[in-house]
Amino acid sequence: QGQLVESGGGSVQAGGSLRLSCAASAATAGRSYFIGWFRRAPGKEREAVGGVNTRTGVPYYDDSVKGRFTISRDNAKSTLYLQMSSLEPEDTAMYYCAAADRSFFSTSWHDWSQYSYWGQGTQVAVSS
Repeated sequence: QGQLVESGGGSVQAGGSLRLSCAASAATAGRSYFIGWFRRAPGKEREAVGGVNTRTGVPYYDDSVKGRFTISRDNAKSTLYLQMSSLEPEDTAMYYCAAADRSFFSTSWHDWSQYSYWGQGTQVAVSS
């Protein structure tokens, strides 16, 4: 079974920053093709934030966070990071990381159904 653990959430004021971490088990990291970040705000649908092709290292971002969020990873720690800057109240949500254990076209990185393993989430609250 895949194992992913998110951390780093919290409460910040608008304009602030947070760094989320997604620690994957070695087995999950080894068999993943993509690891993505998703979020769900109260009363809203789950949406993709960003993701990375773990084989090529190419990151992908939703337009709503481009220029504000950055994905990086520490392969030695099997950990993916989501650096979030210039946070807005609209970024308030539960953030999840997810891993896909099969290959798919990169254009589908935002499709949550492609991901087999999910973490428990970490809450981000941005106040105005």
